[in-house]
Amino acid sequence: MSRPTLTEFKKKALSKTTVNKEYQSLASAYALRKKLIALRQKAGLTQEQIAEVLHTQKSNISRLENANSVNSPKLSTIEQYAEAVGYRVEIKFTPKRAHNKLPKRT
Repeated sequence: MSRPTLTEFKKKALSKTTVNKEYQSLASAYALRKKLIALRQKAGLTQEQIAEVLHTQKSNISRLENANSVNSPKLSTIEQYAEAVGYRVEIKFTPKRAHNKLPKRT
C-alpha cells in the first residue's frame, strides 16, 4: 500500500469536522505570515535587513513570520513591517459563508 499524497492526506483530514474547524481558525494567521514573507522577499530584504530597519532582532522577525508562532503580532507591528517593505496595511472584513445572525435590536 502506498503512502497518500499531501493533497489526499489533507482532503481526508479536513473531512473531519474538528480538524476542519481548527484549520479554518488558523487560516488567517497562516495567510498573514505568508503575505509578510512574500512582501519582504519582493522588497529584496532578508530578515536581518528588515530587523535593522525596524530596530529589532532577526529572531523577532523570524517569530513574526513563523506560522507556528503562538504569539499574535500587534497591529502596530504589522504596520511598521508593511511600511518597511513599502506597503501600508488595509483591513478588510468579509462575511462568513454561513454565519449565525444576531437578533436585531429593538
